[in-house]
Amino acid sequence: MNPTRGRTVAELVAAWWGDHRPGLWFEGRVLTRHEVAAGAAGRAALLADLLPPGAAPHIGVLLDNTPEFPMWLGAAALAGAAVAGINPTRRGAELARDILHTECRILVTDRTHLPLLADLDLPGVRLLRTDSEEYADLLTSYADAHPDACRATPSDRFLLYFTSGSTGAPKAAICSQGRLAAAGRSLADQFALGPDDVHYLCMPMFHGNAVIAGWAPALVSGAGVALRRRFSASGFLPDVRRYGVTYFTYVGRAIQYVLATEPSTEDRDHSLRLGFGTEAGAVDAAAFERRFGARLVEGYGSSEGGAAVQWSPGTPPGAVGRAAPGLVVLDQETRAECPPARFDGAGRLLNGDEAIGELVNRGPSPFEGYWRNPAAEAERRRDGWYWTGDLFYRDADGYLYFAGRTDDRLRVDGENLAAAMIENILARYEGAAAVAVYAVPDPVTGDQVMATIAGAFDALSFAEFLLSQPDLGTKMAPRFVRVVERMPVTATNKIHRAALRKEGFRCADPVWWRPPGECAYRRLTADDLEHAEGPPAPTRGPSPVRRQGLEPRTR
Repeated sequence: MNPTRGRTVAELVAAWWGDHRPGLWFEGRVLTRHEVAAGAAGRAALLADLLPPGAAPHIGVLLDNTPEFPMWLGAAALAGAAVAGINPTRRGAELARDILHTECRILVTDRTHLPLLADLDLPGVRLLRTDSEEYADLLTSYADAHPDACRATPSDRFLLYFTSGSTGAPKAAICSQGRLAAAGRSLADQFALGPDDVHYLCMPMFHGNAVIAGWAPALVSGAGVALRRRFSASGFLPDVRRYGVTYFTYVGRAIQYVLATEPSTEDRDHSLRLGFGTEAGAVDAAAFERRFGARLVEGYGSSEGGAAVQWSPGTPPGAVGRAAPGLVVLDQETRAECPPARFDGAGRLLNGDEAIGELVNRGPSPFEGYWRNPAAEAERRRDGWYWTGDLFYRDADGYLYFAGRTDDRLRVDGENLAAAMIENILARYEGAAAVAVYAVPDPVTGDQVMATIAGAFDALSFAEFLLSQPDLGTKMAPRFVRVVERMPVTATNKIHRAALRKEGFRCADPVWWRPPGECAYRRLTADDLEHAEGPPAPTRGPSPVRRQGLEPRTR
């Protein structure tokens, strides 16, 4: 079967009908493409009968990455319904809020997740437990269902996926069938994905990364899909070999976890050729390619679909890609376009204060809004443009560099800094398995730089490491360093920055700090807290460079 160019997800699912090649692998099970399409068709027919008349055609899916998840995605597409992926790390009232806010009339789940729903008040929500006899009996009645793609249109609402944020309740971004099909087609074309490829879905399918960047291009290209119930660093390479994986997606700290596994002489014995995702960082991407011989491509796309930056050959190291027409970096206050970045010979950004701004799409935007959240929608569409909420800077040749979220910006001694830039430098520290940089309040005004490092830390070697980094600006050195065994992450393996910021340096983990005017890091004690939070060093004292601890150590 040739790859399909369907305009809707329903057409892409229906195209698998009659194709008896292997299409889905999961824990020893193999389903043909036809079986996947038939399973989706049966569930679509069941869904049509179960949805109450007049209700929003929305279903919630509270599952790990099992075959039921993609089959219910296919079912929703065929039925013209929408799927809300429910985050299993949410609890209590917050979990209930996600389900009720998206008006899910049916919640598909299993025995594993039932304890999460205990004592929740979910009026009007019917539970379908995929591992129950009742569910099996229901599906038997629809075993002869045929996929009918004619019900769906490109504008049909298909995904309601929650965007993560540091404050407030998650927002449910809308993705239509047409937009998801187009996104899958774009990635399949960009990476020359075809029917002989196998896509590995190890990121959670309730998140947009796995569905948009992994499942959708597989449907478009006719590739097979290998599912991992939950991400496992130790299981990554064995799965790649077992299923003949050629392409995978990642997000957050997943690459660092894979790199932390024990190296082997057989690390290159596999079929993998490409990984696509975000937040691996240049250091880890290079280490992954050296060790496993497979290239990682860091991409950028806002969760809501309002802006994207595509990598292309010739993109400088550290850059995401060239700015497409309409993409600009704007000063958040003046709305003026930020000037191009200037670098010194060491690659240090010289004018970050003026060059770093918010990435804005002033051209046509595929952003389709948020479900029942007009205030958040208006915030995204200020001045008729799409504001991404992400910080970037642009070089003289038009290449864009990611600098973090808008709430990851730090203002130190009157200078604006971006957390992502500092993290890229600290990631070179030999003991660091993962790094997070964020702001803690300065005693007088602005911020102080704090870093959390997962891995091994030695105060002397870290201070000497900082001195040897030519692109570390005089305001960038962390005042505080928190050392953890494992970086706290969200369900999608992104660093849990909100929790780190909230705890600051008053946390249970050991914290090292560089008091103003001192050269070395030392353990932060209870007696130090008054100085850390109290009045700053006198104006007529050590220079700003000395207060940041960047001067050479006296031998």
